[in-house]
Amino acid sequence: MKKGEIKLTKNGTGQKLWRKAKKLIPGGNQLLSKRIERFLPEYWPAYHGRGKGAEVSDLDGNRYLDMCIMGIGTLTLGYADPDVDRAVIQTIKGGSMGTLNSPQEIELAELLIKLHPWAQMVRYARSGGESMAIAARIARAYSGKEKIAFCGYHGWADWYLAANLSKKDGLDEHLMRGLEPKGVPHGLKGTILPFRYNHFEELEKILKENEGEIAAVIMEPVHGEEPTDDFLKKIRNVTKELSIPLVFDEITMGFRLTMGGAHLLYGIEPDMAIFAKGMSNGYPMAAILGREEIMQAAQDTFISSTYWTEAIGPTAALATIKKMKDKKVHKHLRTIGVLVRDAWQSASKKHGIEIGFSGPLSLQFFAFKGKDAGALKTLFVQEMLRRGFLASDLFYASYAHTPAHVKKYAAAIDEVFGILKEALNTNTVEKRLLGPIARAGFERLN
Repeated sequence: MKKGEIKLTKNGTGQKLWRKAKKLIPGGNQLLSKRIERFLPEYWPAYHGRGKGAEVSDLDGNRYLDMCIMGIGTLTLGYADPDVDRAVIQTIKGGSMGTLNSPQEIELAELLIKLHPWAQMVRYARSGGESMAIAARIARAYSGKEKIAFCGYHGWADWYLAANLSKKDGLDEHLMRGLEPKGVPHGLKGTILPFRYNHFEELEKILKENEGEIAAVIMEPVHGEEPTDDFLKKIRNVTKELSIPLVFDEITMGFRLTMGGAHLLYGIEPDMAIFAKGMSNGYPMAAILGREEIMQAAQDTFISSTYWTEAIGPTAALATIKKMKDKKVHKHLRTIGVLVRDAWQSASKKHGIEIGFSGPLSLQFFAFKGKDAGALKTLFVQEMLRRGFLASDLFYASYAHTPAHVKKYAAAIDEVFGILKEALNTNTVEKRLLGPIARAGFERLN
C-alpha cells in the first residue's frame, strides 16, 4: 500500500454495520442507489460520519472526496452548506412543527411561480416518489381518465410499476431490467403505457390506440440525451391539441441546467412540473407546480399528510434556491462538468480504454465497453476508493466542487486507468478485485 492510500477492508465499522443492516432492514437500506453492492461489494464504507463541502468521512475517520453521486443529486451546494444550515437551525429553534401552518410555504410558492410564470399554484410533499404519485393523482382527478403515457423513471409507486403488469419488460429501458411488479394490484394492468425518449412515433401510437383515454403524459424533459427532431415541441403540441395534461418530472434535472426547471431551456411549458432532490440541499422537500385549473383538482380527491406541513423543508428550499440564484450555481455545475468530462476523455485516450458518455455535463455518466465492463467498473471504484475518492461511473456536480478537486480527481483517474489497462492486457481484471463484481441494478432510459 502506497503512502497516503486508504486500507480497504471488509471489517471496518461501516462494512460490519452494513452486514448487520441486511439482517434488520430488507435490502439493507431505504434506497437502491445507495446499496454498497452497486459500488464495491463488501468493501464500500456504506455509512458516513461527517461531511462538509465536497468531502465526507466514513465511520472510521477515513476522508474521501465525493466525486460520485453527492447524496443522489440532493447536495447541489455540497455537504452541510452553511447558509442553508443556518436558516434551518433558526427554524428548528422556533419549532419546526406545530398546530399552525408554516408561512414559508407561501414565500416558497411565490418564488417557484416567479421562476415558472406558466404556473399559478403549488402543492408540497417531501420526496420525489410521493410527489410523482400526487401529480399522477391530480392529473387523473382533473381529466377523469385513468391511463398515463410515460417516458423515463418516475419512482416506486403502484401507478408507475403497473407498466410491468402488461408485459414483463415494460420498464426495461426506464428503470430496472427484469423488475417484478409484485404487490402492484393487477387491476392497474394496461393503465400505464411506456414510450422511449426521442421516439415520438411511439407516443403517437399510444394516443391513437387509446384515443380519449389518456389522463396525462408524464416524462423528464431531458436526462441522458438531448431532445432531437423537435421531440419536446411535438409532444407539447399534440397534448395541447388533445387537451391532455403534460407533466414534466424535474426531480433530477431541476435547477441543474438553469435557474429552475430544465424545460425552461427548451421553451416548452408543461401543465405540471415536479421538483425535489437538489431544491433543498439534502433536506426533504418536494413541490408540484401547475396551472390553476389542473391543480384545483387536488380539492376533488384526498391528498393530505401531516409531515408535508413541517417548516424545515420549505426553509431549506428557500435558502437553497436563493443561493443557487445569487451564485449562479447552474453555471458552476457546468464548468465543473466540463473539467470532469475532459478528465475522463483524457484518461480514456491516453490508456486506450474505450468508454461512452451520456447525460448533461452537470450530471453525467460514462460506461466501459466490452465483456469486462462490469469488472472494469468495479476495479475502477475499488482503486479510486483506495486513493480517497468516492467515485463510480457517474458524477453529480455540486457548487462545493472546485477545479482543484477535479485536478486531484483527474490525476487519480489517470493512475487508475493505467492499472485497468494493465489488467486488461494481462487478463487479470477480475483477479484484482477484492470482492464480487458490482451489480448494475439501475438502468435508465434517457
